[in-house]
Amino acid sequence: MPPPSLPENDVEKSHHHHSPPPAKPTKRKPGGWKSMPYILGNESFERLASIGLVANFTVFLMTVFHMDQVSSSNLINIWSGVSNFAPLIGAFISDAYVGKFWVIAFSSFATLSGMVTMTLIVGLPKLHPPSCTTQQARLNQCQAPTNRQFGILVLALGFLSIGTGGIRPCSLPFGVDQFDPTTDEGRKGINSFFNWYYTTFTIIVLTALTLVVYIQDSVSWVWGFGIPTMLMAFSIVLFFIGTHVYIYVKPEGSIFSGIAQTLVAAYKKRKLEVPRGENEMTRGKLYDPPMKGMYEVPKLLLTDRFRFLNKGAIVLDGDINPNGSRTSAWKLASIQQIEEVKCLIKVIPIVASGIICFTAILQQGTFTVSQALKMNRHLGPNFQIPAGSIGVISMITIGIWLPIYDRILIPLIRKITKIETGITLLQRIGIGIVFSILSMIVAAFIEKMRRDSANYHNRVDGVAPMSVMWLAPQLILMGFAEAFSILGQLEFYYKEFPDNMKSVANAMFFVTAGVANYVSSALVSMVHNVTGKHGQPDWLTANINEAKVDYFYFVLAGLGVLNLVYYLVVASRYRYKVNIRDIEEEPQFDVELYGVKK
Repeated sequence: MPPPSLPENDVEKSHHHHSPPPAKPTKRKPGGWKSMPYILGNESFERLASIGLVANFTVFLMTVFHMDQVSSSNLINIWSGVSNFAPLIGAFISDAYVGKFWVIAFSSFATLSGMVTMTLIVGLPKLHPPSCTTQQARLNQCQAPTNRQFGILVLALGFLSIGTGGIRPCSLPFGVDQFDPTTDEGRKGINSFFNWYYTTFTIIVLTALTLVVYIQDSVSWVWGFGIPTMLMAFSIVLFFIGTHVYIYVKPEGSIFSGIAQTLVAAYKKRKLEVPRGENEMTRGKLYDPPMKGMYEVPKLLLTDRFRFLNKGAIVLDGDINPNGSRTSAWKLASIQQIEEVKCLIKVIPIVASGIICFTAILQQGTFTVSQALKMNRHLGPNFQIPAGSIGVISMITIGIWLPIYDRILIPLIRKITKIETGITLLQRIGIGIVFSILSMIVAAFIEKMRRDSANYHNRVDGVAPMSVMWLAPQLILMGFAEAFSILGQLEFYYKEFPDNMKSVANAMFFVTAGVANYVSSALVSMVHNVTGKHGQPDWLTANINEAKVDYFYFVLAGLGVLNLVYYLVVASRYRYKVNIRDIEEEPQFDVELYGVKK
């Protein structure tokens, strides 16, 4: 199949401000909804494959690889952290060098390689430890994996991380590229695409957490990993079939070098007096070239926030060539570049506030699964809920809540607040943080009940005669946390990052999750090492019935309260990004956000 090339009628996004503006913008013909079956199809099958592989990963590590609770939790956190940082690299390569299509294509093959390796691990006896009896497991006498077996597992996880690093930051922006944001139809298409993207994602997660996990638990691990692997291969075929209808946006050059040039230019001119305000006189003193493709890339308004950066745009003798271009990008930055860097700087405190919330959410895949393993999971005499499927309760909560929120609540709230999204994105994130704190508090009380019940009845298998549905309240609350905070963050990053950094904005969401993985791992290790002295078991000891996981949940709730205080402070100081196009096109109104006006 020939490599895709940029169609003649496509628009090249460019941010080299010294370039002269085009005489007349060429009307582009986006792929639009024609390309959606291929993009959403590829994304859906890739998600089903990867989530289906990892949804039951805690159970896999503890039952097939015979790892204890702390070791398996740390391995998952470390690997998830790598996978969540990888999108930054994928976004950089995509935006600066090869474009989104080729990054997605290469990464899909990397994911497939990882999944084939995982299937071989469970299919070939030499690649995993021998199975052991319930009695051996109870006495911690199961054989641990050899160095070679563990090394092959790490290799498989490495392939999966490479795949994640390319697909996650590029699939959503690649879908958005198919619509023309300069038309009403295109903007509506982008909004609908966001809704469809998350709807398909929710359906896929539900399928992975139920059907795929059930096959792994009740049929075999080989089929449980093999079916997602075959689906991944199909997703690659589907993605390449759509090459003839995609819109390909050329890479725009290195974003990070542009950021560095802006900071260096401001530093070199740090002793100059910075002009104040947004007026014609100020514009004359600062470098403000016409923007190529301005109909597609909105120009940002000059602001007085982080005013020291404005010095980088002060024009001195020798900074400008006769044709109006800069003599050096390291000596002179444009107003647009400076405002883009400001957008990045001011978003960082909000990004940081998401880490603790994410850390709480991550427990659904580790300690919540450990709890479920020691509870009554039977539904009727013949069916047992797989422990790895318990997180589906959060997904069901999100699936039910989002349509109600989007179609009923937002229109009602919009009439009161006059805000298009009902409440501001920062308010939405803050509500999510509150729900994550409540979830951890409820989880602590439920775990104490479960542990007391298990120890009172003291059954051989250590299972408490208490329904696994007692975990539903904490998971429902966590579903609300995700619906408000996580989706709020995704939309916030997308809207507040500069337009030439959309892939980085998408990757920033995963970086937050990556840092949360490492925070979670560090907390688990610290609690494991610090607690349980004087002959007492530590809070996270291998036998969860002897542990004090509820204390760990209370620690997370306490950190959540501190994080909420921090968030209220940084959110109250935040100013939303303002485009010149917004000022020209939109009616003006004040929006209160924690006392801050937009």
